[in-house]
Amino acid sequence: MPKKMLRRSRRAWLSLRRWQRRLVFWLGAAAVGVAAILFAVGSEYVNGWLHQLLVVSPYLPLVVTPVGLALVVWITRKYFPGSQGSGIPQTIAALQITDATAREHVLSLRIAAGKIALTLLALVSGASVGREGPTVQIGASIMHALGRFGHFSRLETERALILAGGAAGVAAAFNTPLAGIVFAIEEMSRSFEERTSGTVLTAVIVAGMASLAVLGNYTYFGHTTATLDFNRGWLAVIACGVAGGLAGGIFSQILVHSSRLLPQKISLLMRQRPVVFAAGCGLLLAIIGIASGNTTYGTGYHEAKQILEGTASLPATYGLLKMLATMVSYLSGIPGGIFAPSLAVGAGLGDNLAGLVPYAPAGAVITLGMVAYFAGVVQAPITAFVIVMEMTDNHTMAIPLMAAAMIAYATSRLVCPVPLYKALAVRFLAPRQDKK
Repeated sequence: MPKKMLRRSRRAWLSLRRWQRRLVFWLGAAAVGVAAILFAVGSEYVNGWLHQLLVVSPYLPLVVTPVGLALVVWITRKYFPGSQGSGIPQTIAALQITDATAREHVLSLRIAAGKIALTLLALVSGASVGREGPTVQIGASIMHALGRFGHFSRLETERALILAGGAAGVAAAFNTPLAGIVFAIEEMSRSFEERTSGTVLTAVIVAGMASLAVLGNYTYFGHTTATLDFNRGWLAVIACGVAGGLAGGIFSQILVHSSRLLPQKISLLMRQRPVVFAAGCGLLLAIIGIASGNTTYGTGYHEAKQILEGTASLPATYGLLKMLATMVSYLSGIPGGIFAPSLAVGAGLGDNLAGLVPYAPAGAVITLGMVAYFAGVVQAPITAFVIVMEMTDNHTMAIPLMAAAMIAYATSRLVCPVPLYKALAVRFLAPRQDKK
């Protein structure tokens, strides 16, 4: 190594300012992991509280859910604007927002705190939402806020830190480090820049270490040993890929074009009286929940795990009813994601399809249904198959999962040409662009 390069390398390693920046960044990534852990634990607690209410009476949601959703929307709009919905579209939009003040409206510690509290309130009220998407916005908010303390450059602050925070959020929420990296590349940035790669990797590693230190090396849906015979199993791959992609594409298309697809009176109510509209959505959610035998409330994590492990018998209509409940929850305007509910819908869909291909193991078909529907919704096939593969700890299904995800992606594109999160991010940016 030339002497000039050696001296430059030594100065870089001995620079107090550089070490200050590294320390701030590492602490931020660890904070993302801790926030994801607290969010996960809180979600389990509120889920338990909701089920205690259901033990008292399965009809309590007819009152609790409308009041709860109306309260969440009122608080969101009054005190935490920018925290509604999944949080992923806001994070993607933040990558394109150049004005620092405007970016603070979607990425800040206040937004992160509100996102956690309001999502938990929505869950205890019976909404069908997940915590993983919100964790992306929370992680990006934490890392973005630290940019001011670490004296990072503009590029790092506006792009690398946001990407790293979002990736760390996914990794810590699902305990899937590889999925966090892939998600940042495929979904949030749609490209990979060499200057941000180290930042993303470091954030994922540190956040993952924080999660492992507290929760241990768990798999989100346990462990499944289901395999697929290549000779006859490809029919299951095609069936799940097409059905999952079609259902996911329809779901996404409805969310993107809801204002145009809903009746005019309902669309006007959504825009002009959002709190009343949220209460109406809550009542509809309660009716769906009663029809499903109280299985469509919450994230759907436990129901998906039961379907995958074959430990409980859910209604044959579970997948469809869970999809409707998730759709209504998102349209209500409350904070909350669709990652976990989408996986639950996919598990229900796979359970339905398992009866059509009896020669394939039910567990394998259910897993294929999960990855296919998830890929159909988010149109990020690599992220979908990596997340499901890591969550089930089943690497023998890698090729079938990848094939199902790609088929679902292609099918979904026929129904919904623009990816869901990209379309929502563009819609979120539109009012800001009009003000320029």
